[in-house]
Amino acid sequence: MDILHKVLLVTHFVGLAAILGPWLAQLGAQAKRVTTTMVWGARAQVVTGLVLAALVSMGEDADPNHMKLGIKLAIALAIAAIAEIGKKRDSNNNFWLLIGIFTLVNVIVAVVV
Repeated sequence: MDILHKVLLVTHFVGLAAILGPWLAQLGAQAKRVTTTMVWGARAQVVTGLVLAALVSMGEDADPNHMKLGIKLAIALAIAAIAEIGKKRDSNNNFWLLIGIFTLVNVIVAVVV
């Protein structure tokens, strides 16, 4: 179970990198857009986050912070939805900006709360 947890955690971080990497790379660009990598990163974040939360809840000394997990899930679902919509509308920079802001907020919630 410990190996599965670590593999999922690494995959979760790879999903985060797949969102933030292209987002940061486009900071200086004039035409900002949601990339396919960002969409797949958002999908990976939702799936691996749900499985990680389930594994933590099933643990022997399970006492997860359900409020934190709920907030992170809501933000992750919003990121995934915005990424899916933004990918179809290449010309709108607002989707790109929202994805970056929400992703950074989700990281802050994960670390600080």
